[in-house]
Amino acid sequence: MKLLIENMTCGGCARGVTATIQDVDPEAKVTVDLATKIVTVDSTESVDKITAALAEEGFRAKVQ
Repeated sequence: MKLLIENMTCGGCARGVTATIQDVDPEAKVTVDLATKIVTVDSTESVDKITAALAEEGFRAKVQ
């Protein structure tokens, strides 16, 4: 899945996003592109579960 996270602006945000996704699915593969604000996630968890966890941490994600 690809997610657009517009308020992800720095390395700290990228680490927070990655940690949040891996809290939901420790086996998830997460790739962050700060320039485009796109996060690519390879996970067995649902998009809804991951975006809900990100929203709780203040990162509103839109599915691309």
